[in-house]
Amino acid sequence: MKNNLTTFLCLFLLFFSVGSCSGKEEKVDPVTPVVKERFSGVWITNVASTALDSRANIQQAVSVCEQSGINNIFVVVWNRGRTLYPSQIMEAQFGVKIADKFAGRDPLAEMIEEAHKKNIKVHAWFEYGFAAANNENGGLILQTKPEWAAKDANGALLKKNGFEWMNAFKPEVQDFMISLVLEVVRNYNVDGVQGDDRLPALPSTGGYDDYTVNLYKSQHSGAAPPSNYKEATWVNWRANLLTEFLGRMYKAVKAVKPNVIVSTAPSIHPWAKDEYLQDWPAWLDKGYTDMVLPQHYRYDFAAYQAVLKQQLDYLKPQHRSKFFPGLLIQNADYNPSPEFLKQMVDENRRQGIYGESFWFFEGVKKFPQFFETYKK
Repeated sequence: MKNNLTTFLCLFLLFFSVGSCSGKEEKVDPVTPVVKERFSGVWITNVASTALDSRANIQQAVSVCEQSGINNIFVVVWNRGRTLYPSQIMEAQFGVKIADKFAGRDPLAEMIEEAHKKNIKVHAWFEYGFAAANNENGGLILQTKPEWAAKDANGALLKKNGFEWMNAFKPEVQDFMISLVLEVVRNYNVDGVQGDDRLPALPSTGGYDDYTVNLYKSQHSGAAPPSNYKEATWVNWRANLLTEFLGRMYKAVKAVKPNVIVSTAPSIHPWAKDEYLQDWPAWLDKGYTDMVLPQHYRYDFAAYQAVLKQQLDYLKPQHRSKFFPGLLIQNADYNPSPEFLKQMVDENRRQGIYGESFWFFEGVKKFPQFFETYKK
């Protein structure tokens, strides 16, 4: 005991004698934790790509991802009013089990099996979300269930950029979307599920259907919604409804499989909120998304720097580990230069962002030299 006390006193005196020799007190800045596990994602779609057309193509796509250092695949499972997996829910409600092109197959199951062999995570990406169709007058969904249609201020079917929308505020529509998500979570060994700029979302020109108008009146002493669809309180009220929906979906997924990642890939803030009622900073604040991957799709480095800075200004420090920008590497016949691609990734690292996701898979194949370095 005495020897221990003597040792302690010696160390104590040595510590302060060394400190006093410096002549001044050194200030130690707090250390920001560094993310050790790199995140690299890519979206794989059935549009402008043959990656899902056969099991052999899926194997090849997974191989490209592995060689490129991509460890998360966001594979489409819902678009054009069809699932890309055999769905009992779609068969029961709409008489169509899977998109015609994939009849007799299960691309989602094939992707999971092949990707997991390479230790790559698979996220089921519900691309169309609340959009029923694209230039199809509502398509299968709204022709079967016209009461599900979203309406604009003129009482017409809600359309924007060709997309025709279900009413994202209607309980039956919300329950339908959650049922599709849970069908995947229950029946497949997915690592995650994802909504993008259409889940949860609705063009801000919508919300003028009878259900939503009456709901608004019931909460505003009988007053009707503003005719100006950009009026701030009206935007906030509708955005909050979608935030509540996401919370319900998030909790439903976690109740079935707590380890399944729930991610979102919205447009940038505040444009996403103003145009599509997506308030993703609120989603993070409420704990309703495990990761957010905003679509930072820009065509020059100055624009990319500006949008990244803007989005980081909306991001609270505690949410940085959940933030991974979406980078544009192919759009129709556009591809960035290798130099621009490297600049975007380097800027992410300079800003303390340790991952990104690439739109979309076909672009990855155009940059073998970049990805050879990237994966290291």
